Amino acid sequence: MGWPEERVRVGGQLMGGGFGGKEDIMGQIHVAMLANVTQRPVKLLFDRHESLLVHPKRHATQIRVKLGAKKDGRIVAMETELYGDTGAYASLGEKVMTRATTHSAGPYDIEHVRADCYAMYTNNPPAGAFRGFGVTQSAFAVESMMDMLADTVGVDRVELRRMNALHVGSVTNTGQVLNESVGLTECIDRVDAEMRKHTPRPFAPRVDSANPNLVRAWGFASAYKNTGLGGGAPDISGADVELYEDGTFQVRSSAAELGQGLVTVMRLTVAEEMAVAPEQVRVLVMDTDLAPNGGPTTASRQTFVTGNASRYAAKTLRDQITATMAEKFDVRPEQIRYEDGIVHVNGHSMTYAEIYKEMTAIGQQPKVRYEYEAPKTMPLGEGGDMHFAFSFGVQAAEVEVNKLTGEVRVLKVISANDVGMAVNPLGLQGQIEGGVMMGLGNCLTEEFIVDNGNVVTDHLARYRVPGIMLTPEITSIIVEHPISSGPYGAKGVGEICSIPTTPAITNAIYNAVGVRIFKTPVDQEMIARELWEREETK
Repeated sequence: MGWPEERVRVGGQLMGGGFGGKEDIMGQIHVAMLANVTQRPVKLLFDRHESLLVHPKRHATQIRVKLGAKKDGRIVAMETELYGDTGAYASLGEKVMTRATTHSAGPYDIEHVRADCYAMYTNNPPAGAFRGFGVTQSAFAVESMMDMLADTVGVDRVELRRMNALHVGSVTNTGQVLNESVGLTECIDRVDAEMRKHTPRPFAPRVDSANPNLVRAWGFASAYKNTGLGGGAPDISGADVELYEDGTFQVRSSAAELGQGLVTVMRLTVAEEMAVAPEQVRVLVMDTDLAPNGGPTTASRQTFVTGNASRYAAKTLRDQITATMAEKFDVRPEQIRYEDGIVHVNGHSMTYAEIYKEMTAIGQQPKVRYEYEAPKTMPLGEGGDMHFAFSFGVQAAEVEVNKLTGEVRVLKVISANDVGMAVNPLGLQGQIEGGVMMGLGNCLTEEFIVDNGNVVTDHLARYRVPGIMLTPEITSIIVEHPISSGPYGAKGVGEICSIPTTPAITNAIYNAVGVRIFKTPVDQEMIARELWEREETK
C-alpha cells in the first residue's frame, strides 16, 4: 500500500485451526486495497467449497529412499530424492521441500547421506504449510524403509531404531552437531516398554478367536522436527510485562494464538517469575498497536521464542523491583525474597499493589519490554547449526485389519515426545492427542482428489475428517531433556506429535496382514484386493 508501518494496525482473534493454513496470503491484501478504494469496511469470506478449491494444501510428495546398512542393522548410508507438488504458485514450496529433505534421513546417526528435493509447479491448487511442514511426508517414507530393513537383516524393529538413533554428540544429515537435549532413545524405550505391557510380542499378527478375519498387530515409528525458523532466518519475539495498581500483571505480545496454547504458556511463565498465582496475570496477544512483534506462529516456535521473551521481560521487571526495594530498605538484593505474591524485605512484607505505589511515587514505571532473539542458525550448506533445537517423538499404534474388507481400525496409540520441559502438561496432552488424530486422518481417511487440475474433493462431505468414532485409546508420555536456551528448558511440540502417526499405523498394517503401504491415505480396498489375490494364488 506504500504506507508507513505505524498506519497499519492488525488485531487478531483467539481461534483454532491454524496448522499452517493461515500462513499464506489468501485475500488479505485484496481486502485492504478494496477497503482503501471504497473507504468502507470490507469482509472476505470463503465458503467451504471455495476454500477446498483455492486454499493451500499439504504437498503431495513422491519420495525415493535408498539405504545402505551392515548385517547387524547399523545404517552407514542413505540417499533420498523428493518431488513435491507445489501447485500453481511457489508459495512456501521451497521451504517445505527443504525441510522435508533435511529431515529425510530420519532421526538417525548416519555417516553418509545424500538428499535432493524438487518443488514442482503443476496445474493443481497451491501447496503450502501444513503441520509437519514436509517432515510428515518424509517420515512416512524413511520409517517404512526402517521396517523393511529390519525384516531384511533380521533385527527387531525397535532395536534397529535404538542402535541408529541420534544422541548427544551425533551429527545430523546437514552437519549439525547435537550438543544437548536429545531424548530420542528415552522416547523409544518408554514407548517400547508401554507397548509390551499390552502385548509381549507386539509385531506378530494376532487373530481374533471370535472372528478369524480380524487380525491385530502393532507398528512403531520415530521422528524428529526442528523448533524455530532456522536456516539463518532471524527468530525474534518481543513481550511487555507491566505491573498495575491493583497488584496484577499483564503480559503482551502480538504473537498469534491459533489454539496452540501460547496464552497459557505466557501466563504461567510470568506467574513463575513473579511468584504469583496465574490468576494474577492477564495476557494480551495479537494487537500490533498495543504489543511488540511476536513473529509468525509457525515452526513450533512460539513457546520457545515468545515464552523466552515473556520470561526475560518478567525477570527484568523483577530485577527492577528488587533494586528499588534494596535501595529503599538498604539491604542487599539477594536478601529479597518473592513468595506467593508477597515480596519479603528485611522483615517487611509488601504486596505488589504496595510496590506499585512505591515505584510510581519515585517516578519509576513498572513496565518492561524485552525483545528476545533465538540462538543464531546458519543457512543450509554453510555448515554450523541449521536449527537451534529439535524435538523428538516416537509412536506405537495397534491396528485391527479386516481381511475381508480391508478396513483398518486403530485401537491404541502410545506417544512419547521429548519436549525439553513441559510448561503446561495438560495443554501438552491436548496437543499430542490432537496431533495423533490429525496423523490418523492423514493416514487413513483424508484424501484430496485432483483430476487433471480439477478439484474433485470440492465439498467437505467428500473429505473424511476422522471424528470421535475413529478415536483410539491414546497414551501420552512426556519426556523431558531440557535445552539450555529454552524457557525452563522447553522446546516445541506443535508438529512432532503428528509426524510419526502415519508410519506407525502403516507399519502395523504390514505386521498384521503383510501388505506394505506405499501411498497415503491408505486405500483399504487395495488391502482387501491384495489379500484376495494372495488367497487365489495359493
